[in-house]
Amino acid sequence: MERREIKTREDIELLVNSFYDKVQQDEVIGFIFKDIAKVDWARHLPTMYNFWESLLLESGSYRGNAMEPHFRINKKIPLEAAHFQRWIQLFEATVNKLFTGETAALAITRAKSIGEILLFKMNSINHPDPNNKKIPLVNPGNQKG
Repeated sequence: MERREIKTREDIELLVNSFYDKVQQDEVIGFIFKDIAKVDWARHLPTMYNFWESLLLESGSYRGNAMEPHFRINKKIPLEAAHFQRWIQLFEATVNKLFTGETAALAITRAKSIGEILLFKMNSINHPDPNNKKIPLVNPGNQKG
């Protein structure tokens, strides 16, 4: 199969379907989708088509909160760096196998950014910093100057 540019909804669907085929079979993260999230693929895949089409082709077809489902899953099983790293590896491998060009590079960049943001948010929940005390607010009336 010759690599091509990501230009259409059909390209997005090929990317998403190919990626999640790998995810479902993966020994590191597959169980999260199958056993923990119990993903309804008939519902999830069209949402992912809209999400990636909005991010890469600026379609505006995604309406939702991408973070919220991850917080729900994280309550059932802590989502850790290894999970996000594997997700990125599979995504990048899928993009590189099927596509080329600027939009393909953008897909990888956006996926890495999303993974980093999600990991940061999950780490702050799963591994709170005990030294991170709230900075007390200064009462302006008690300042000496």
